[in-house]
Amino acid sequence: MRQMVEETGGAFTLEVTLPLGGVPVAVRLGGQTWGRLSEARDNAVLVCHYYTGTSEAAGVGEDGTLGWWAALIGPGRAVDTERFFVVAMNTLSNVQARAPGVVTTGPDTKHPQGGVWGERFPAWGFADLHALQRALLAQLGLERWHAVLGPSFGGMQALQWAARTPDLAPRVAAIATSPCAGPVLRAAFGPLLRDVASCGGLAGALRLISFFGMGADALERTFHEADFEAYLLSRGRTASLAHILDIGRVVQTHDLGAVLPRDELFARWRDTRLRLLTVNIRGDQFFPAAEMRAFAEASRAAGVTHTHFEYDSAQGHLACVADTAPFAGLLRALLDDALPEAPLPPERLSQGEAPRA
Repeated sequence: MRQMVEETGGAFTLEVTLPLGGVPVAVRLGGQTWGRLSEARDNAVLVCHYYTGTSEAAGVGEDGTLGWWAALIGPGRAVDTERFFVVAMNTLSNVQARAPGVVTTGPDTKHPQGGVWGERFPAWGFADLHALQRALLAQLGLERWHAVLGPSFGGMQALQWAARTPDLAPRVAAIATSPCAGPVLRAAFGPLLRDVASCGGLAGALRLISFFGMGADALERTFHEADFEAYLLSRGRTASLAHILDIGRVVQTHDLGAVLPRDELFARWRDTRLRLLTVNIRGDQFFPAAEMRAFAEASRAAGVTHTHFEYDSAQGHLACVADTAPFAGLLRALLDDALPEAPLPPERLSQGEAPRA
């Protein structure tokens, strides 16, 4: 890995060979950092991106676009880059594989023997992605993350850290996600995505993702006087259909129960003193809030330090990146070890700030 840049906006590329599905693959994944490592090297926060996101989680891109969590990451913000060294890295099969500056490895990237990987690319899973993020941790010379955070698919990754190595991620925030892929993902979205992609191609896949991500109300409000087709065309210029389908396959395999039975999982979290924050948006068409609500109730009953919060948003699922003020204070409190353990009613949160525990 190229030496990590510790200044704000530092770019890096992780280069490592790891077995994916039993096949050794030379993986290249790009990433960004913000802030600076402390002398004790104990202030690194891993931020995992959502389905169609990239490592551009904060700051301002070359095209002037704000990072997708810029409202949360930066000097004085919930994830304060004057205190924390924030790291974000692209996943395998990053959807924006054709975007300038995006470094990823997947079906549409170059094969060592020429051409692209295509159908030869191994079927990877969350264990492989976790192994790559562990390789990043090791190459940074860090013992553990201060915290692992992420929305949607990024929240799944954060929960996988909690399940697999809670000692290396003692604070976890999973926003707009579930403990396992439920019937919406496995029985509705997944099959629909494959069907739509087979006849509608890239535009059809992006259309479906947009509908599930925004919901009817947000989609109507956003595009009542705007051109939805132009929006899809713009997104399609940098997206890879093969990568959309590959990550779509992976998200359907998410299941913390496949890592450890629930009783053992909760015991591990209790023993390692994991601090867990989960947030869901009511009306989310990808992740019904009830899935995580029931899980949070069970984990708290088992003695886990687990704070769960739900809120309403006209943005639907996309509120996890477009309407973050309701949970910003909770995220700050998690990083400060000041997170209330009990669920918080919305009226207790003022301007996104959580009361001290």
